[in-house]
Amino acid sequence: MSKNTDELFKNVISHAKEYGFVFQSSEIYDGLSAVYDYGQNGAELKNNIKTYWWKAMVQMHENIVGIDSAIFMHPKIWKASGHVDGFNDPMIDNKDSKKRYRADQLIEDRITKLDTEGKTDDAEVLQADMDAALKSDDLTRLKEIIINNNITCPISGTSNWTEVRQFNLMFSTQFGAMAEGSEEVYLRPETAQGIFVNFLNVQKSGRMKIPFGIAQIGKAFRNEVIARQFIIRMREFEQMEMQFFIRPGTEMEWYEYWKTARLKWHVALGTDPAKYQYHDHAKLAHYANAAVDIEYQFPFGFKEVEGIHSRTDFDLSQHQKFSGKKMQYFDPELGPDGKPYGNYIPYVIETSIGLDRMFLLTLMNAYEEEDLSTEERTDSRTVLKLPPALAPVKAAIFPLTKKDGLPEKAREIMDKLKLEYHVQYEEKDAIGKRYRRQDAIGTPICITVDHQSLEDNTVTIRHRDSMQQERVHADDLEKIIGDLVSWKKLLG
Repeated sequence: MSKNTDELFKNVISHAKEYGFVFQSSEIYDGLSAVYDYGQNGAELKNNIKTYWWKAMVQMHENIVGIDSAIFMHPKIWKASGHVDGFNDPMIDNKDSKKRYRADQLIEDRITKLDTEGKTDDAEVLQADMDAALKSDDLTRLKEIIINNNITCPISGTSNWTEVRQFNLMFSTQFGAMAEGSEEVYLRPETAQGIFVNFLNVQKSGRMKIPFGIAQIGKAFRNEVIARQFIIRMREFEQMEMQFFIRPGTEMEWYEYWKTARLKWHVALGTDPAKYQYHDHAKLAHYANAAVDIEYQFPFGFKEVEGIHSRTDFDLSQHQKFSGKKMQYFDPELGPDGKPYGNYIPYVIETSIGLDRMFLLTLMNAYEEEDLSTEERTDSRTVLKLPPALAPVKAAIFPLTKKDGLPEKAREIMDKLKLEYHVQYEEKDAIGKRYRRQDAIGTPICITVDHQSLEDNTVTIRHRDSMQQERVHADDLEKIIGDLVSWKKLLG
């Protein structure tokens, strides 16, 4: 990370706390590592991102429905899914600093450094070497790569490493009132399995025909040993996942469809397309026959924000095997031979996006420090140029002064708007300072009520991005705000 990008990232983290977006969890008790709370503006932005995803995924597709499955699930589910035996990360310890690292991330950091130094050929060789080791589960080779490339501990600066070994990431807890009769269960490490075990419930109750999808937004938990880069990698996080059930043999067609559709969803937010890239998986998960990540260029390099995976029929077949319940679908449509396709276990295409990473991406992409200095005076502002539909506050309403009936008129306008939109009332400080505070949280427009408003019911609107002002009738505000924050601009 260069000095400028490092400074930018630190400024965004500081801004997130100062303006009520993200707080360190349990901060008054010195915090809890890799756990964060979303503040008043963060909760609003997060909910708006969820809404954008839900509308695009469920509301805009007649053949996709949403569910909300439980966090606690039968422990056999995680045996069936492979998480009990195979949900591991390759870890390595530095004997001098006593710090633990993910071996692949240490190597990825070196690859990123080589790229930034212009040594792209060396970076490609190192990437290929690591990919081959991961694909063959060769932990000895991973350590050799670290040693051969003189990769040292960021804390101690030494290469005094232990062997690489696997570490299971699931949290376990006791389920039951009495300790002696309790059962060990896991906090779910992903939301996908809640969809798979409800496949037949949804299909039958909703009379769903293949192809169809089941979407879900929910919390997941992973005991990350390496938790860093703010909310990029946390122990408690939120996922937005959709499992799309299809006829076997059509998976590559649908895989390509969702790969394109999901990138389009990201770019529709106004993000520079050049900041996104596809990254095909060198090592496929045990359930997949194709997998790609959509990566975004954060200040510290390209990182995954969404994965698209062709999961074959692995999950439903495993749950059929472990539960003893048939997970088949009867397809009445006629095949090329003129006969119904009949019973089969569907294949699945998964789209899985990390909500917290998407939140950080949105914040990073919107954050700007603008120099507004003129010959007469020095001036600047920090502004979040969020898509209006995602903005935590849609409009702020200011009485010019705290007297002469202006607060009452401003409150009257606010009361008409607050049922439909999240609006704020503010009367403290000079109007310029109020503008700056709203710029900092991304409010698209500010509405100022002055003495003329009492005479002709007009107000001044000031636009966040251009800082231009215009006079409009107060009765038109609902339509003006509605057009500005409409989801149609993103989903149309």
